[in-house]
Amino acid sequence: MDALKNAVCDFTARHANRDGLALTPVPGLRMMCVESPPGELHSIYRPLVCLILQGAKQLTVGTQQRVFSAGQSVIVTADMPVVGRIVQASRAEPYLAIAVELEMSILHELAAQLGSVRPQRPSEIRTLFAEDTEAAALDCASRLMRLLDRPEATPLLRPGIMRELHYWLLSGPHGAALRTVADPDSHASRLGASIAILRTDYRSRVPVERLAAVAAMSLTAFHKHFKHMTSLTPVQYQKRLRLIEARRLMLDEAFSASSAAFEVGYESVSQFTREYARLFKAPPKRDALRVRGAIGRNDDGMRQDGPADAA
Repeated sequence: MDALKNAVCDFTARHANRDGLALTPVPGLRMMCVESPPGELHSIYRPLVCLILQGAKQLTVGTQQRVFSAGQSVIVTADMPVVGRIVQASRAEPYLAIAVELEMSILHELAAQLGSVRPQRPSEIRTLFAEDTEAAALDCASRLMRLLDRPEATPLLRPGIMRELHYWLLSGPHGAALRTVADPDSHASRLGASIAILRTDYRSRVPVERLAAVAAMSLTAFHKHFKHMTSLTPVQYQKRLRLIEARRLMLDEAFSASSAAFEVGYESVSQFTREYARLFKAPPKRDALRVRGAIGRNDDGMRQDGPADAA
């Protein structure tokens, strides 16, 4: 475990962005090292498993709010707006985590081979789970980390490691829930197809009729199940995508507030400003200055464009 922690610290020291998040050349692998809690981190999580190695983090997904600490694995089963807050970290013992994006094709294949389970009712579907990290899953993460020093081995070894990791997750305490997500006929899977459209076309007006048709649901059923799964309406979900991306553009790519608003699909800067302030507790310009000021006080030279928070 100490070797893995040291590897995370070494890599993030060279590659992490302003929030302590480091993307890697290994597809789907990222990590986080945070010494000083930066406040709320808004992002859109893809389906992933996050192994917390040290410290603790609070996650708010819809109406669910939980604190996850060292020794636990967090599983997110859908593309979800998430508010993260590091609640235990210091220079001596920073928050350390490794995240691996789940691959639905592997889940589908393995779930089919493992056999069916009792289908979950729509009211039972959850998108956030936690379990004690098993040694087998930790070993898979360690082997993915080793590929950072052997890039030529990544295309040869990563597929097998990912397949093994998904097997251990499907065999774990939340295997039944993951198999439901992997079932192409389940409500969760059908809603996931609609969410994928919103992720891709968030800059445009997406008719809810199109989303409901993709999910093979009536408009009434679609609104009900979408809200249950994400705690947001489709319009609210798309709005959240736009605002999080606009904030990233301002902080990481020096966009002005008006340029960011138009870039993510807003037609009115005043509407953008109101909705931005409602989510981030400050108007765009003031929020950007506040965050950059915090970076100036705590900066250690780490920068990288990318998602604000995913580990």
